[in-house]
Amino acid sequence: MSVLLSFPLSLSVFSCLSACFSVSFTLFLSVCLSLSLSLSLSLSLSLSLFPTLSVCLSLSLSLSLSLSHSVCLSVCLIHILTLSVCLSVSLIHTFFLALSSVVALGANIICNKIPGLAPRQRAICQSRPDAIIVIGEGAQLGINECQYQFRYGRWNCSALGERTVFGQELRVGSKEAAFTYAITAAGVAHAVTAACSQGNMSHCGCDREKQGYYNQEEGWKWGGCSADIKHGIEFSRRFVDAREIKKNARRLMNLHNNEAGRKVLEERMKLECKCHGVSGSCTTKTCWTTLPKFREIGYVLKDKYNKAVHVEVVRATRLRQPTFLKVKKVHGYQKPEETDLVYIERSPNYCEEDAKTGSVGTQGRLCNRTSAHTDGCDLMCCDRGYNTHQYTKVWQCNCKFQWCCFVKCNTCSERTEVFTCK
Repeated sequence: MSVLLSFPLSLSVFSCLSACFSVSFTLFLSVCLSLSLSLSLSLSLSLSLFPTLSVCLSLSLSLSLSLSHSVCLSVCLIHILTLSVCLSVSLIHTFFLALSSVVALGANIICNKIPGLAPRQRAICQSRPDAIIVIGEGAQLGINECQYQFRYGRWNCSALGERTVFGQELRVGSKEAAFTYAITAAGVAHAVTAACSQGNMSHCGCDREKQGYYNQEEGWKWGGCSADIKHGIEFSRRFVDAREIKKNARRLMNLHNNEAGRKVLEERMKLECKCHGVSGSCTTKTCWTTLPKFREIGYVLKDKYNKAVHVEVVRATRLRQPTFLKVKKVHGYQKPEETDLVYIERSPNYCEEDAKTGSVGTQGRLCNRTSAHTDGCDLMCCDRGYNTHQYTKVWQCNCKFQWCCFVKCNTCSERTEVFTCK
């Protein structure tokens, strides 16, 4: 009798398990199908997840066989849920791997099309595609500042906005080349530091070393988001300096000027503070560091340009390779200061267009006929003379309301003269 009673129960359990296994097998085939479809995107990932799905199936079947008929349905549902989770994890991993592959592929295409990058710079671009945009913004920041500072000179930095990320390189190791290297290195460091503070770059943020530190002497503590200038300078050093490949005197000059630009930026970091207390009192004060306006860096480096130091290279005795720079026409081995701009060749006059020196000439440049400075027609035009252009500007002026109801205006005119170099 007990055998007869147990037999229908066994059949019921068997039918439940069969249904459970049927659903499980269907889901298992779906998982296999999804994995096979994603094989082209992530073969290794799919193979690594396949054993996990097998374990899920085995555990679910073993649990189903060991439980009684009363909980068989619950086990089946748990089993189905387990496989669904496995399937979801598989699809999520496949999606993100495919997404990262697309990003990496896009970075390779973009970085390979950027002209003028050295091999190490291209490698950084491919590994950090989010940073290359910030680097480009920093380089453009430096170029714009260069063009502003030299807008009234024969050399007006106009050629720097062409061809590459850092502009057209000046082949002559002149004071102008020294300024361009310093201002672009500072621009990249400034842009990277700002992007980190604003959360626009990965793997960086605020300066953590200063957070929570209390200055007992001055009675304030570090707070807020201090700009991580050390990270910005290090990133600029790693990327900008990577284009110096040749071991020659120009390499030493460029590296020194790069470091001078970054040093000037670091020395002019600002300290901002905020008081906290009742009724405006300053019971406690929190402070943080911020970046200076880049225009300030431009003015400082322009002053350094005017006082640039002429240097020469000192070579190693055995290999005759450039070792370090020393101030020219000075007895002994006096090295330039860290923030000095240095040059190894005298500047051309920039009067005529010359691709070899990076001069675009001054023909057609605007000049000031009454000025005795570099923007004056005598200096700007290199004694070639200038052309005078007369323009008449007409506009409505002295407008009055007449009753009723119109506005009556006079016509005013002004004749202006513009002078351009021949």
